[in-house]
Amino acid sequence: MNREERLARLVELVIERGSVRLEELVSELVISPATARRDRDDLSDQQLIVRTRGGALANPSSGEMPLRFRSGRQSAAKQAIALYAASLVNPGDVIGFNAGTTTTAAAHEVGVRIAGDRSFAPESLTIVTNAVNIANSLTVRPQARVVVTGGVARTRSFALVGRLAQAILPTIQLDTVFLGANAVDLAAGGIYTDSEEEAAMDAAMLAASRRVVVLADASKLTEHAFARICGLDAVSLVITDTAADPDAVATLRSHGVDVVLAGD
Repeated sequence: MNREERLARLVELVIERGSVRLEELVSELVISPATARRDRDDLSDQQLIVRTRGGALANPSSGEMPLRFRSGRQSAAKQAIALYAASLVNPGDVIGFNAGTTTTAAAHEVGVRIAGDRSFAPESLTIVTNAVNIANSLTVRPQARVVVTGGVARTRSFALVGRLAQAILPTIQLDTVFLGANAVDLAAGGIYTDSEEEAAMDAAMLAASRRVVVLADASKLTEHAFARICGLDAVSLVITDTAADPDAVATLRSHGVDVVLAGD
């Protein structure tokens, strides 16, 4: 477990339990007491948790886990999904990315691919995103023309949301939108996220696209979340990983959704 993964797990433990003691962190993360204290203090300085005598408390004002810590979770699976998603992109395409850890990984792999593939001439790929971190990483690629929606930036996810963010979408058309989500809820029959503002933005991006490709590691196929983005009938393809539950994959396919197990 690298440091980013360890910090992400520490934040998760505090959020899940409300409070933890240093002894618990030492045992569960298999680290030294000195490392546990240092990690706790670093996260406390960032106001993600509250330092206490001998442990830590959840910070009620910290909201969701920041994207840079969430990105450490399921990292190998996300990488496999990102690589497969990047392989679907062709010169001349107009593609979209919403905000999220897996879409961020996929956007990075798209950038790497177009930089090394001579078939992608300058501005031969148009990328539309409401994620300021994705826009920042792809703007340096001359092969990509990056279109950023307006809107208000959310601190935790780097997503632009609100009426300004949605205003551009009815005037454009995407070939494919790569959609990250907090849950592929098979019982509810839809794709969900934790923020109603981001769900509204994602739905608007989806409505502007000919094809919807959901990027979701195996853990997302058994999750539930607050705000509905779309039904399964709106999804063309789900790219997940080889740890996906076979019954969940079968259920998706029974709804007419293609499924790829990346890394298979």
